[in-house]
This record gives sequence, structure tokens and C-alpha cells, in this order.
Amino acid sequence: MRKMRKTLIILLAFALVFSLAGCGGGENGGEVSEDTINIGALYNLTGGQASLDQPSYNGFKLAAEEINANGGINGKMINVVSYDGKTEQTTVANNAKKMIDVDNCIVVAGLSDSNYALAAGNICQEKGIPFITSGATLPSLPDQVGDFAFLAPFGDNIQAYACADYAINDLGLKKCYLLIDQSMEFTKALAHFFQERYLELGGEIVLTDNYMNKDPDFSAQIDRFLADKGGAEILFISGVPDDAGVVVKQFRDKGVTLPIISGDGFDTPLLIEIAGDSANDTYVGTHASLENQDPMVLAFIDAYTEAYGVPPENAFAGLGYDTMYLIADALSRASDINDPASIRDAIAETANLKGVTGTVTYEDGSHVPTKSVTINKAEDGKFVFMKEVFLK
Repeated sequence: MRKMRKTLIILLAFALVFSLAGCGGGENGGEVSEDTINIGALYNLTGGQASLDQPSYNGFKLAAEEINANGGINGKMINVVSYDGKTEQTTVANNAKKMIDVDNCIVVAGLSDSNYALAAGNICQEKGIPFITSGATLPSLPDQVGDFAFLAPFGDNIQAYACADYAINDLGLKKCYLLIDQSMEFTKALAHFFQERYLELGGEIVLTDNYMNKDPDFSAQIDRFLADKGGAEILFISGVPDDAGVVVKQFRDKGVTLPIISGDGFDTPLLIEIAGDSANDTYVGTHASLENQDPMVLAFIDAYTEAYGVPPENAFAGLGYDTMYLIADALSRASDINDPASIRDAIAETANLKGVTGTVTYEDGSHVPTKSVTINKAEDGKFVFMKEVFLK
């Protein structure tokens, strides 16, 4: 059954013409040959972003292996060149430079947070090499970086709007407490867009508070909330993976039982691992549900489980997987893969490319695709699918 599903996913997803086999991986350099395409996989495999980036990197490698097992790209083998960004912006930038200058990567991809994607993207833009972030969702990132930068996921505005819609239209909760990590571009943008949509829908932000990433103690914020809840019915916490479980557990431990909602930064095993049962009634706007019965999703789950011994940890595994196929599709159409501008143009022309995390089309010159948002709920030690939200 697994073999059948793995074959099915190739047929369903991408009608690419392949002709070579083999794949590079790990922390490796790239050697140039006529039969090899070097593609950079830049991920934070250690540090605070690892719970998102390691699954994404695994998905990226898995897709490359599948493509090569089916013949490669137009007669060429994919060699995945990878380095650990260590959740350090300087390291990320230096590794992006190395991938281009030393390893001759023709495309660089990866990363799940905008701070690090900006660091890598700016290097790629300077050197005229296409960069696709597999998980960072800052909608202004391509505008900030330049015409060689693309997002594979939706933007923060879309996921924040979906969370606001779900809180008001589905949960019926119109008074919200907003807690914002002020250290990240992602978290500040997510909070901005959530508040914008929530107010537009008739909701009220009754109290706003702030913190900084990796603050070990949220007592001051929680005490301020308990002193005057302002009638809050739900909490929106704009945070990143390494804070998700900690902040939720501390609120619950002090008796806060209200529903909590957040964006894809909370789509991490750490939420449930750290918070345990306290994570219950936490809603997450993210890129996919692993409960989806779509044959492509089922085939991906089987292939990932067979390759790594565990099911995909979160939707970021699917994003990495889809990003590799996005690159392969563009390279198969590019008029000249030795010309970075040709690759950039082929990426920009991507339309109706179905993946595990949705369908990618870049419309009207935008380098951010419009995709649906999945709402999952933490419940009894797992993420349970609630709804798919479609926004424009």
C-alpha cells in the first residue's frame, strides 16, 4: 500500500519529466557536474527554530529523493546541499553565501521564520540567485528582499485573518486579549494583521501586552491579565515555537482556562510536549492537517514515516516537501537553468501546482501564493483538524 501511495503522489502532484537518479544530503558541499543540480537547503536544525526546520528539511530531502528515484530533472540529478543555520542570523547569512559562492547552488530554499529568511534572502538577492522560503510567512518579505525572493506558504496576513475569522465566526468570541512577542518580525506582523481583521469583524481587543522571545517567566503578564481581564473571552498569543508550550502552560497553571489561538508558530510538537494537557483548547492556524484524507497527503505521510521512522511532526514537513517540488517544477520549465533570471521567471510563472499544503499559484506579479489556512486544535495530546479557511 505504501508503494502504491508513493507512486500515486507523484502522478497526482507533478507531471515533470525526469531522467537521472541519486540525491545528496546532510551537511555537505556540492560538486559541479553536467549531470548534477546543486540546490541549497538552509535550515535551523538546532536552536529555537529546530522543531519547525528539522521536519521541513526532512520533507525537502524526501521530495528530492522521490524526484531522483523517478529520473531527476531534465536529465540531471538533484544534489541537496545543506547547512545548519543554528537559529543565528549571522550563521544563516554566512551559509547562504557559502552555498552560492562555494557550492554553486542555483536555488537556495528553506527556513521557517522571517528573521532568518530575510538574512538568507538578502544574500541571495545580492548575488542574483533565486531564494524560496519554505515556511516564513512575512508577506512583505519579497518586497523587502527583491525580485529573486519567493514564499512557498501563505503570508501572515492570510493566516492571521483566518484565525480572527475562526475566533469570531466559528467560536463566537468577540473579546480578545492579545499577547505579542516583540522580538520577531513574524510575531509583530501576525499580531498586527489579527487585530486588523478582528476589529473589522466587530471584535474588541480588551488588553494588549508584550514579551520578548525566550523570556522564561510570564508571571508579570499573567498577573496583569488576571488583575483586569476586561471581559476577555479568548487569548491570541503571537509567538514562536520555543515559547509556545511555556507560555500556554504558565497561563493554565495560574488558572486561565479561556481558549487560546495562534498562528503557525504554535504548530510545533513543543506545544504539547511542554504544556501537556494544558495545551487543550489551543487553536492553531497553520498550513495543513495531517488528518486530511486527500490521497496526496496520505501518500506523503506514508513516505515520510517510512523514511524517518515517525509520522510528519507538523505541517512544516509538508511545506519543505512542497518547496522541493515547486523548485523541480520551475527548473523543468526554465529556458536555461544556468541563468538565474530564467529560473526566477519560471518560479514566478508557477500556476495550479498542487501540493500537500495546498495549491501554489503566483498571481498578478506577487511572489506570495494565495493558499487556504487550516485550523487545528490541540486536544488530548494531538492536533485535531477543525476547519479549512479560504481567504483572498
